Formats: sequence, structure tokens, C-alpha cells
Amino acid sequence: MTSRQSVLNVRHRELGSKLDGDTWNGMPIPWRYGRDPHDEVVAVRTAAGLYDISALNIVRVSGRDAEAVIDRLVPIDVRRLRPGSARLAAVVNERGAISDDLMVIRDGENEFRLSHGSGATQEQLAALCAGRDVSWEQDFDVHMLSLQGPRAAAILAPHIGIDLASLPYFEHRQTTLCGLKVTVSRGGYSGEEGFELACSAADAVALWDSLLEVGKPAGLIPCSWDSLDVARIEAGLLFFPFDMPEGDTTPWEVNLGWAIDEDKAADYIGKTALLAARGNERVFQAGVAVRDEVAVEGGARILVDGKEVGVVTSATFSRYLMQSLALVHLKPEYKALGTRVEIHDSRGRHAGVVVRTPFYDPQRLRTRVRAA
Repeated sequence: MTSRQSVLNVRHRELGSKLDGDTWNGMPIPWRYGRDPHDEVVAVRTAAGLYDISALNIVRVSGRDAEAVIDRLVPIDVRRLRPGSARLAAVVNERGAISDDLMVIRDGENEFRLSHGSGATQEQLAALCAGRDVSWEQDFDVHMLSLQGPRAAAILAPHIGIDLASLPYFEHRQTTLCGLKVTVSRGGYSGEEGFELACSAADAVALWDSLLEVGKPAGLIPCSWDSLDVARIEAGLLFFPFDMPEGDTTPWEVNLGWAIDEDKAADYIGKTALLAARGNERVFQAGVAVRDEVAVEGGARILVDGKEVGVVTSATFSRYLMQSLALVHLKPEYKALGTRVEIHDSRGRHAGVVVRTPFYDPQRLRTRVRAA
């Protein structure tokens, strides 16, 4: 993986991050600042938090065949996307197993951006582009900031060049923010209303500083990735590949059927295997409330009456909810709400019960558009 650096690293170090933990997509990550990340979660839930998410891979795809190529890559019908809109897609391989998480963003008739994680998107894309009138390249200049929280819109509104109330979820506009050029989209990874802001590397530090300055009276603070991990687990949001530990997990097994257009007529990678896998799920994504004061371990075994029935995929202790939480995979016959389980990890055995997800805001009311 090519080494990448965020120009915001200078700010992360000033906030106490050593940038010496695991990298993601070849980029050092500010996993923790010089404070308790649970305090940052509280800020995101009650005011606003600002994240540097520049480690996402952003790939630009253009040309006469761009739509056709991307339509072969994903199980959603790309032809239905309007310029200025985006959709999440459950990208799969020839076996119908999830190979990456991907946002398909349409900028124009023949212009797209693909925002993806650490999977095989670029390898699959390269193979599909061979011999076609299409070009693609990863944008290493773009920097991405994510402003999340119930006061996010109010913070942006006086300083941005569009009416935020008219911006639907997963749509984007090019505009200015604090005098700097940005592409703003509505969305995020926290379970709160939020916005993602793309800018050039040359403007990233100025944008970061300006947002923290104008947002300070509203309670905005910079937030680390440790707090983002807590927030996304509270919100029941998955992280590839950690929440797909089997290696051949299908979208149906992790509640991603909404990221597939079953009526799509065109062929795409893995279509036959993917559609055949529906109804043959070996596991299901679920949530467990654990009777403990700390997080259980990822990869821990889950048992019922001494029989192994599943595995913990991600876990955290939520100080905001005052609950130890686990995202899990369970065999179908054990996924019912109220099922009592026992989790075994290196610290011992922990009682738990299958509960509804997301753990936080189960009706997802917090992400609905409100007036700025």
C-alpha cells in the first residue's frame, strides 16, 4: 500500500495524536487525541464534532463508457443516478461475497467519483476498464472532512454558499465554505445529521481551522477516530472487512439488501452467485447488549447452551448509552430479539442478550433533514 499523509497531520499532533498506530489505506490515522474519546462522542451526540476522513480512497472515473463500466462493477442500477447524487453499493466478487464498501457518486453524464474503503474496488475497476473508452485515477490531492452532530447545519449555514435545507441525503453540491472551494454532501458515519466536505490539500488546514473557529460557540470540537468507532457501533454501522469476518460474507447476511437492485437487468460482477445466495444465509448481522463494564473482544465466540452460534465482529463500551455493545454474526435460529447468549473472550465469560440495532436512535430520526 502506497504511503499517504494528510496535510492535517500537523493539527492532529497539536491535539495530542502520535499518528503511530495502525494505518488505513496507507495513511496514518489520528486514533486518539489528548483526551477521552468518549467526551468527543458526547460532543457529536449533543453539539458537533469534526473528523478528518481523508484516508478514504477517492477514485475519479470519466469517459464515454464510464457509466457502463461502473454499472458492471456494482449491483445497483447506475443509470438511475442523477448528476449531484450518490448511492451506497454492496460490491461483490464473482462468488457473490462482499469485496468492498463503495459509494458511487455521479458528478456529470460521464463523470463519477468512487469513494471506497480497503477492499478490491480498484482491482475490479481496472479489469473492467480494459479496452473501454474510460479513464480512472485515484485523487490523492482531495481531503475529506466530516462534520457530524445536531448543530452541524446551524454551524455551516451562515458560511456556506447553498441552502443546506434543500440538500437531500446522499446528494452533493459544489460551493464555497468560509471562502474556500468545497464539495459538500449530506451524510456521515455517526448516526447523527452531518455533512462531508471535500477540498484540495492546499485548502484543508484553512478549512479545518475556519470550521473549528466558527463552530466553537456551538460546541464544535475536533474528534478522533476512536470516538468515530464508538459512534458508528452505537449507530449499528458496519466497517469492511471487520464486520465481515468470514471472508465470503454475502450482503444478505449483513442486512445490505437495500444496496442491491434486484430488478437490475444488466449483468454485473457476481450477479448470478449474489442472487442465488439470497435465502441461503449462514449467519445474520445482529446486536448484543453485554452485561459488562468494558467492551468484549472482537472475534470472541458466542455460545448458547454450550453450543457455538456466532462471533463478535465489533464491540465497544458506550459511555453515552452506559452499555457494553457488540455487533455480531449469529446463526439464523439464534437471531431473535431477546435470545440470551454467552460471549467468551480472553477475560472470561459475559452474559448478553440479542437486542434491536441500531443501539442508538433505532428509528434513525437523528439523521433526518432539519432546518439549518
